[in-house]
Order: sequence, then structure tokens, then C-alpha cells
Amino acid sequence: YKGIYKLEPGCMLTIKGGFVGEVPVQPIRPGQSHGSVTIKRRWSLANVVKQGSAELLNDETQAIQQLESTLSEAVRLQSLADVPLGAFLSGGVDSSTNVALMQQQAKEAGHASIKTFTIGFDEPGFDEAPYSRAVANHLATEHHEMRVTSDMAQAVIPLLPTMYDEPFADSSQIPTHLVCKAARQEVTVALSGDAGDELFGGYNRYFWGPRIWNRLSWLPFPARQALGACVSAVPVEVWNALSAAVKSNQSGGVNQAGAKLHKLAKRLQTVKGMNDLYLSLLSEWQDPADIVISDGVKLVGQPETLMLDPLPTAGLNDQALEMMYRDSMMYLTDDILCKVDRAAMACSLETRVPFLDHRVVELAWRLPLNMKIRNNQGKWVLRQVLYKHVPRELIERPKAGFAIPIGQWLRGPLREWANSLLNETRLKQEGYLKSAPILQAWKEHLTGKIDHTSKLWAVLMFQSWLEANR
Repeated sequence: YKGIYKLEPGCMLTIKGGFVGEVPVQPIRPGQSHGSVTIKRRWSLANVVKQGSAELLNDETQAIQQLESTLSEAVRLQSLADVPLGAFLSGGVDSSTNVALMQQQAKEAGHASIKTFTIGFDEPGFDEAPYSRAVANHLATEHHEMRVTSDMAQAVIPLLPTMYDEPFADSSQIPTHLVCKAARQEVTVALSGDAGDELFGGYNRYFWGPRIWNRLSWLPFPARQALGACVSAVPVEVWNALSAAVKSNQSGGVNQAGAKLHKLAKRLQTVKGMNDLYLSLLSEWQDPADIVISDGVKLVGQPETLMLDPLPTAGLNDQALEMMYRDSMMYLTDDILCKVDRAAMACSLETRVPFLDHRVVELAWRLPLNMKIRNNQGKWVLRQVLYKHVPRELIERPKAGFAIPIGQWLRGPLREWANSLLNETRLKQEGYLKSAPILQAWKEHLTGKIDHTSKLWAVLMFQSWLEANR
């Protein structure tokens, strides 16, 4: 759609005297004007980062106390509602902290236990319901658990183009909508634990990415390419078995280790710096030119995104902090918050995010990195708050996303649907995407030897959106 753009987060658009002028051919950035339209930034994360670095809070005891009180106040304010209210509970650090503080406040006020919501799957490796149930039992919440069958999840897929109104390809959109639907049966407002990862260093890439790069960057590029090829040569299931052995002997290990190592191996064969590595982590297809038909215009490098914006001039003295800032500006806003908001509003559920209270964000950027990431584990300071309310053993486990077995379904009950959207003749007639690399990935995925779920889901969501908007 030409001439239609999104307003960037934290910005205000002003139109004086009615719209005057031609539709802009490029997005108007903060600080710019076009005709009668002006956009300005009303709140700047870059300024928060710079200010935070000048006011670092180095006392751990004070930091823990201040975080608990600031987050408690955010939870209290966002729990004010004249309609029934509850919270999502995955059993992870972020949602458990929110729920613990909500339940404590309800108890102190003499109110009924808060309502918490989760969903579970029957497929092995995807069901996190037991973890949330354990936390809910400990906190004595009124817990609601919905068991989701593959048929229920697959029934959501045809609704996605209308629900999101754009090509949106985070497959956790499906369980997110289902848990929102379950919550809406009981409440009208639900608190979410989103943004904890970006603020307190929760994603694996924040500690494994820089660590791996620092250990391998001394190798010449051809040697890194060879190493990547060697890692790729070991089957995914072998890496998974090795990771499972590590998990059984200690608290380490990574969920879906094989797929992640294969992705890392491919990155090693293409990236030439830490910034390249981070960029590659954000893109399922490593180069847009690989699959996008460019109308005769050669695509060079990355498309224009916020990734090209300059970083704050202070406060990002570590690669992990740079990634956390970038994620907050892009991944959090355009994926996580978009995913939850639209999944929830599709069933008339309002969601609120206590971690994004500006005072919590400002405090988070005053904390040094070692209070966030410690011993290859993220969210250290947040865990200290949580462990005052929930035993450590109920929380400690490898980080996992809100996943569903889409990859398995694409080889089974969704195969016919995917085949239709990935039809070679159809792709060529539509003229947007190159058929050869897509069909190659589809063929490899169907064999079960290589998991191309994320790559294929991005294409399938574009195709289904295109079909719904012809």
C-alpha cells in the first residue's frame, strides 16, 4: 500500500489545518515535516539509556529493593480496573514476578485471589503448563489451564491475515490468541510479562552471541566458514541429545539446541562481525535478495529499517547492551507487543504490560550489565525479586519460547494448505517471491532432516495475507 506508514513508537503526529500536500513517498521520521504533517518524539529510549549510564546504581541490595518497589507500583497502577482483571502465567521469570506481586497486593488488601491463565499442549517438548501450574499452586492463585489440541490451534490459522492485518510471522501468535481467548471467558483485562527479556537480558543471544563471537572472531573468515560447515554436518537430533545430557547433569542445556546450533553454523559461514551476527539473528532468510523479486532493482545489503539508526552516544559499552537496545526498539515493538495486542483485541481482551511503565524502564537502564546477565544466565536482578516470593527450584530451567509444533504440522495436517500457498506456478504469477529457494526449503523440511519452520512460516503468512487482500 503506497503512502501508508506506521507511526514509530513513542512519537506524536500533528496535522495542522487539515492534511495539505502530496502523500510522502518515504516515511516521515521523528523531527521531520511533510506539508501540514509533523512528527516528533515524545519519549526517547536513547535518552533514557544515556541518562541511565550517568546514574548507574551499583549497590545490589539497593537495586533489588528499588526494582521490587518500582515494579510493585507499576503492577498496582495497572491493576486498577472497573472490570474483571487477571494475568497470563507461563511459569517463567517475567510472568511469575508479575503474578507474585499482584497476588501479594490482593492478599494485603483482603481481596480474592487473582485469576491466572495458561494453556498446555499434548505434544512432547511444547507443554509448559506443569511449570505454570506449580507456580500458581505456590502463590495460591485462581488458576485456569486450557488444554489445546492441534485441531484448535490449526483452526486459528485462517483467521490470522484478518487478525493481524499485515504479514505477521511469529508462530507463537497462535497460542497467544488461544490463551487470550481462554482468559476472556473470565476477565476483560490481563497483565502480561512482556519486555522483561529486553530490559533485563533474558534472551540467550545476549550472552551466547558475544561469548561465541569473542571466541571465534580471531579465526580468519574462511576458517569460520569451515567450522560452520562442520557444525552443520552433525544432525540436529545429535546436538539435541548432547544438550539433553548436559541438562540431566547440571542446570545448563538449551531447548531445541540442534536447530539453534544449525542456525548459528549458517551465521558463521556468512557474518563478518558482531553487528552482522545480530542482524542475521533477526532475519530468517539471511539476505532479502535471496527470495524477494526486486523488479529489476538490485537489492544491496539490508532494507532500510530502524536497525540503521545511530545508537545512543553513551550507555551501550557492551555488545549485549547494544542488542538489548536494538531489540527494545524493533523486536519488542514490532513483534512481541504487536503479537499480543492483536491476538488479544481479536477477542476483546485488553492487555497491560507493567514492565513498560516508564519508571521501570528507566530503572532497568540504570543497572549495570552484571546485574542483568551473570554466569551465562539472564535477569539476575529480577530473579532476586522473584525468589522472595517463589522458590528458585520452581523457576530454574532452560529458557523456552511460547512455541507450538508448527514444523510437525506442516509435514502432516497442514501440508495440503502449505502446498497450495507454496505452489510454484502461483508464486511466479504473483511476482513477489522467488520460487526456487522457497521450494527447496519446503522440500528439505518435508524430509524431516532440516527444520525450516521459521523460514517457511514467514513465506506462508505473507502468502495467506496476500490471498486475503487481493
